[in-house]
Amino acid sequence: MQRALIEAEKAIAQEEVPIGAVIVDALTGELVAVAHNEMEGQKDPTAHAELLVIQKACAETGQGRLSNCDIYVTLEPCPMCAQAISFARLRRLYFGAYDIKGGGVNHGARIFNATSCHHIPEVIGGIEEHACAKLLTDFFEKKR
Repeated sequence: MQRALIEAEKAIAQEEVPIGAVIVDALTGELVAVAHNEMEGQKDPTAHAELLVIQKACAETGQGRLSNCDIYVTLEPCPMCAQAISFARLRRLYFGAYDIKGGGVNHGARIFNATSCHHIPEVIGGIEEHACAKLLTDFFEKKR
């Protein structure tokens, strides 16, 4: 999660919402890919950290499925990203802060609870929750 927090801090430097994500090979522990939100820079509402890191990991591994990989994200994924995590067949999802308003895992749409969900990763939330939430709170306080 520390590496995901570093990515979130990079997002702040680019005036992006500070969300970072990393994908790790669960068998070797090696870092496969890193990303942060780039919605403003790419002028793309789908350029969330999770989608970008999944794309990079698939390119890096040459695989369309990441079943031997885990994803670490600083914020509970939104429904779009939760569905992408399922499609990518990621083994485990670790996330930091909970997103009561826009989350799609423990809150909101609860994508992994839907009968249409084909793959459900193991989910562990609240990792470095305070540090992850503080980045977001500080970012939005400065915006106001």
